[in-house]
Amino acid sequence: MDINDFRGLLTAVIFFAFIGIWIWAWSNKRKKDFEASAALPLEEDTDLTTNERENI
Repeated sequence: MDINDFRGLLTAVIFFAFIGIWIWAWSNKRKKDFEASAALPLEEDTDLTTNERENI
């Protein structure tokens, strides 16, 4: 087994890992979690604002 065989095997492993992550990310089970994460920047930081007011 030379270095080129190792490189080919590593490329195949990384490719299949990429495909697995892609399938995981686009599955319907993850849609609700990703939509909630996408809405986080738009939410009000109520805990932060109430804590700041208490310290003043």
